[in-house]
Amino acid sequence: MFNDIGPLELVTLIVLAVLIFGPEKLPKVIQDVTRTIRKIRDFSESAKQDIRQELGPEFKDFEFEDLNPKTFIRKQLDNDDLGLKEIRNGFDLKKEMAEVTDAVHGRDTDPSPSPATPGGRVDMTKKPEKPAADDRPPFDMDAT
Repeated sequence: MFNDIGPLELVTLIVLAVLIFGPEKLPKVIQDVTRTIRKIRDFSESAKQDIRQELGPEFKDFEFEDLNPKTFIRKQLDNDDLGLKEIRNGFDLKKEMAEVTDAVHGRDTDPSPSPATPGGRVDMTKKPEKPAADDRPPFDMDAT
């Protein structure tokens, strides 16, 4: 339940609880909080059981955690029926980006190795052409 609370944060919460409630009332407050959490869990479990009974035997393998979008998508992507692993393994991002870069710059694509920088990365930065000394900059009506 508290997976993301570190030891320093836990100590801070304990110190704050002692300062706010005092050492006399703190055990009573802890009992009340744990009782409330237990009641909420029991209510949640009974609601889940009621929903499973109402859905019928077709949904006996239904898990409420599957309603979380991240879990649902991860489960669907890991499913091998769709063939996504073959697509993912057959996709070469560097080659595809090099082809797109060549298409943008109007170069012919050839089966030679992709144009890459020495680090093995595709250079996607635009290199502006230097205008001649007598060229005027483009005129922009909206800028004037």
